[in-house]
Amino acid sequence: MLLTISTTHRPATDLGFLLHKNPAERKSYEFWFGGAHIFYPEASEERCTVAVLVDVDAVGLVRGRKPSGITRYDYVNDRPYVASSFMSVALAKAFSTAMGGRSKERPDLAAEALPYEVEIAALSCGAGGDDLVRRMFQPLGYAVQTRGHPLDPAFPEWGESRYLTVRLAARCRLADLLNHLYVLIGVLDNQKHYWVGPEEVEKLLRRGGEWLRAHPERELIANRYLKYQRPLAARAIARLVAEEQPDPDEHDEEAAAEETVVEERIRLVDQRMGSVVSALRSSGATSVVDLGCGEGRLLRELMADRRFTRIAGMDVSHRALEIASRRLRMERLPPLQRQRIELFQGSLLYRDERLNGFDAAALVEVIEHLDDDRLSACERVVFEYARPRSIVVTTPNAEFNANWESLPAGEFRHRDHRFEWTRDEFAAWADPIAERHGYRVRYLPIGPDQADTGAPTQMAIFDRSDA
Repeated sequence: MLLTISTTHRPATDLGFLLHKNPAERKSYEFWFGGAHIFYPEASEERCTVAVLVDVDAVGLVRGRKPSGITRYDYVNDRPYVASSFMSVALAKAFSTAMGGRSKERPDLAAEALPYEVEIAALSCGAGGDDLVRRMFQPLGYAVQTRGHPLDPAFPEWGESRYLTVRLAARCRLADLLNHLYVLIGVLDNQKHYWVGPEEVEKLLRRGGEWLRAHPERELIANRYLKYQRPLAARAIARLVAEEQPDPDEHDEEAAAEETVVEERIRLVDQRMGSVVSALRSSGATSVVDLGCGEGRLLRELMADRRFTRIAGMDVSHRALEIASRRLRMERLPPLQRQRIELFQGSLLYRDERLNGFDAAALVEVIEHLDDDRLSACERVVFEYARPRSIVVTTPNAEFNANWESLPAGEFRHRDHRFEWTRDEFAAWADPIAERHGYRVRYLPIGPDQADTGAPTQMAIFDRSDA
């Protein structure tokens, strides 16, 4: 079975430092099921490719077993040729340091999102085939191409086999790429070579981490990875839900503290909601998705306006969605009203087809909670993949902080903020995004607009140029 990973990052041979494998040497590993060989078919400044070749000894796997328990399939099968759980074992052994995101020689590069291309020569996908592969990888930001293979080229009427050649392309961290492959190749393998027990739950959570928590197919992934052992899958899902961040109770408390700085004179939160709803109305949108909807404050405003016929709220926190559902009284809504709104769990870091087809999207006080690398992933998810006609973004204006005696100099309004931008800094982020993705952008203040410091909240309204 063969898997290749390529990059066009300059110099491309830095891939050797990230993987801790010299492109000029071949490295081999021995396993109880056979061997794995790591080598570089190409290594230049422009492009570098590492190959993982796993050689499974199908006959050797049978030795030592009782003849009564051996079937013909034990001797004649696809294991030596098709990427499977054996490949996941090889990846973990050969690239354990890289999977942990560590590189002694290139630590900064290990943390950077780089362009990667992956080819899996043969992957057994079973029922679902192409659709299943896409459901696994596309939400993680991968462009997916698959090529099927006939059962017998001489007899096309026999149809397609269950094997696909899969090509993936994405800009991501190498550690994320390797962990995605480790888990999802195992998910697609319905004939795992090992006994699935409680320790596999720990492996799934260790390798899945945050990306699995936000994946729209996390239940399917957990069930397939754990061979449909429901108690184990339920345990894994429960752990994922319990570890969700941020805690909405804490978020509400801190958000309230932020608002009290100016709410002695005005209700900034009300002005913010009013400004966002007004911008969405002006855009002509009838369908809106609130990204990072939290406790559902904006959703409640949108539900009160009948011009919005389709409303959705997405948040990474399951608990926050439960609170939003209670506050919106969704269980008591009349059927026609209930059809207007949906809540679902998801992350702004991964491509999600559920975000497609909306006229407008809102990110209200969200971006300042994201680190730089996550901010760039969010950009691609919203502006490149979802591409609504209009996008409304609000964020604190750092210049206005000087007006608040209760806020110490240099402190952020919220302890979870990763940054707070001045008006020029906000424009320096938004203007290039609009240019890259074909949008026009304009800026509006929210709250009391001081001549020297501006307003407490700044809003950018993106309108797609071709809309």
